Amino acid sequence: MNDLSIRLKGVSLCYRLAKQRLPSLKEYAIHFIRGALSYEKLWALRDIDLTVQRGETIGVIGRNGAGKSTLLKVISRVLKPTQGTAVINGRLAPILELGSGFDYELTGLENVYLNSLLLGHTRREIEGRVDEIVNFSGLGDFIRAPLRNYSSGMQARLGFSIATAWVPDILILDEELSVGDLNFNEKCEKRLRRFHDAGTTVIFVSHTPKDIVANCTRCLWLDDGCIRAQGDTQEVVNLYLREQGTEPAEHEAGRVQTPA
Repeated sequence: MNDLSIRLKGVSLCYRLAKQRLPSLKEYAIHFIRGALSYEKLWALRDIDLTVQRGETIGVIGRNGAGKSTLLKVISRVLKPTQGTAVINGRLAPILELGSGFDYELTGLENVYLNSLLLGHTRREIEGRVDEIVNFSGLGDFIRAPLRNYSSGMQARLGFSIATAWVPDILILDEELSVGDLNFNEKCEKRLRRFHDAGTTVIFVSHTPKDIVANCTRCLWLDDGCIRAQGDTQEVVNLYLREQGTEPAEHEAGRVQTPA
């Protein structure tokens, strides 16, 4: 049981979406008081069963709207499943959305402290790592500029540098490696390999198949909130590419689990 990082059993998540398009909060409040609001259900995840052992690096692929980001939020304890159970063991370091946890009026350096505190680190711990974080980000003098002046790539570099300055038990990445220059991407992949060697569990979402193949020991294909296939990384990626009408590269045969 000590080797278990993540166990999802029968996990489903449903969003309630208001059918009416109301122009203001006042109109919404009036409809709410009158009991005139009606909703429709949107199942973002359906009956997800997933077991991840300590030290695995799991890639998650799928089209936009397939439920990938929702799955990461359930694992990160941001969202609670509507049905099923989610058992997560260990300290999480989630990078879920670009700029999450940042204050755009503060400088990059100030955001290093803010974001690190939100991740549960003490000020003393942060002061011991701040130079490493800044150097890894490669932001140079921009670290003292307000975050509102940063490009999306600069924000991603800062977020990744903060979240990975400490070795977490579980690292959650949503498309972070696809933003940034080649040199920074190589540094990210090197750090991920170091985490793997240290026994960190990594859940990695990407729309770039080569990143999934290069970094992941197993792959999960989500489609319309359900697991379409999971197993050998190259094999699952090739199945997905064929579905998208893209000819996959040659690969060695792997083992794929397709839900009945």
